[in-house]
Amino acid sequence: MAQEPQNQAEQNAGPVFSIEKLYVHDASIEVPNAPAIFTERTTPQINVELGNAVEQVQDGIFNVSIKVTVTAKIEDKTAFLVEVNQSGIFAIRNVPQENLEPILSVACPNILFPYAREAISDMVTRAGFMPVLLNPINFEALYLQQQQQAAQAAGAPN
Repeated sequence: MAQEPQNQAEQNAGPVFSIEKLYVHDASIEVPNAPAIFTERTTPQINVELGNAVEQVQDGIFNVSIKVTVTAKIEDKTAFLVEVNQSGIFAIRNVPQENLEPILSVACPNILFPYAREAISDMVTRAGFMPVLLNPINFEALYLQQQQQAAQAAGAPN
């Protein structure tokens, strides 16, 4: 009987969202054309790729990761390639199921991205290049675009 009041109390409790831990899961930088690349005076072309992943660790505990890859090229030569996998463990409880995915796909990456951006800038600077200052990313717009693409794919004939 003691179990019922506890479950009932949990059901009546308000939503919970907390950051349990933020950490760099993986980070690397490559400068494949050093030292010759440092004699180039041309500004490199920057390409940014972004991905994210969600894993439920326990009931109400989620590990969210964003992977940011930045490649800088001068003509056909890679100046540097930096990759950061920034992760966070989040406690999310008493949230309606329809609200869980937007929290995991928008709110959590919004928290993680500034840390990934800082790690990338620091690594690029330590590698001998000018810092890369990534623009903010609108994770809400990305999420809505993914939802729209998924809806179109579901409605498309095979």
